[in-house]
Amino acid sequence: MDYRATQSGFRQPPNIRARNSSMEVSDGSQLFEDTSGAGHGSQSGFKQQAGDQAAGFPGFSDPMSNLAMAYGSSLATQGKELMDKNLDRFIPISKLKYYFAVDTVYVGKKLGLLIFPYMHENWEVSYQQDTPVAPRFDVNAPDLYIPTMGFITYILVAGLALGTQNKFSPELLGVQASSAFVWLVMEVLAVLLSLYLVTVNTDLTTIDLLAFAGYKYVGMIVGVVSGLLFGRPAYYLSLLWCCAAIFVFTIRTLRLKLLSEAAAEGRLVRGTRNQLRMYLTMAIAAAQPIFMYWLTFHLVR
Repeated sequence: MDYRATQSGFRQPPNIRARNSSMEVSDGSQLFEDTSGAGHGSQSGFKQQAGDQAAGFPGFSDPMSNLAMAYGSSLATQGKELMDKNLDRFIPISKLKYYFAVDTVYVGKKLGLLIFPYMHENWEVSYQQDTPVAPRFDVNAPDLYIPTMGFITYILVAGLALGTQNKFSPELLGVQASSAFVWLVMEVLAVLLSLYLVTVNTDLTTIDLLAFAGYKYVGMIVGVVSGLLFGRPAYYLSLLWCCAAIFVFTIRTLRLKLLSEAAAEGRLVRGTRNQLRMYLTMAIAAAQPIFMYWLTFHLVR
């Protein structure tokens, strides 16, 4: 066979190249269709579909993203625990739950006791393993549900009373609410200061004092509603009754907390310190009617 020299130093068979050229000339069409391009497109489409399916399964996801999510979740849990711990230091959330553990029966009995406390005999708070029972099990236990709802209802009734006098405005209602809240805080602070000066060792907490100071809103609501319905004389009569009731309620409730065990049992109170405690109890009880009149007299005309 005759091989010709090429530029690279090798020879090509001329007959084979001639034969191939003759075949290309004689048959212009290909015997088989070239599917290399279509096969490449289908293969890339299959790879893209497989990638999409793999992205939909957690097992095929990025491990670094899972690690970052787990680390972020642990940080959030630790931050929540730290926030709850510091918040409980200033605002005892667990103790607040106790003061709101009430039911409908307790609320009805407590409202009746605040309006008519004269026939109630047992004023002692029940205990279970050195822990006071929840308010829903003992009508003598202090709560924050009635004072809170009483304060809100008092603001609403005050807005209604101002509306009947054509004096209602959001600013004036805000002044009414803020003034009532400030007087409440000042009353509690004054009682705490008095207890400190008298050096009374009692289990009363600030929340207890806030609850006892907030019970007067029930009588205030009764007085204002009676005045709106039946006029000013009804306001004075109902408010006078509620003032006497809250005075008796406060005396009989706080005397077990502030006076000594001998006074709580009904025996004669002796000693200067016990007399100071008795005067302090009467002063706290006497302040309730004063606040009740001061915060409601301008609402009834």
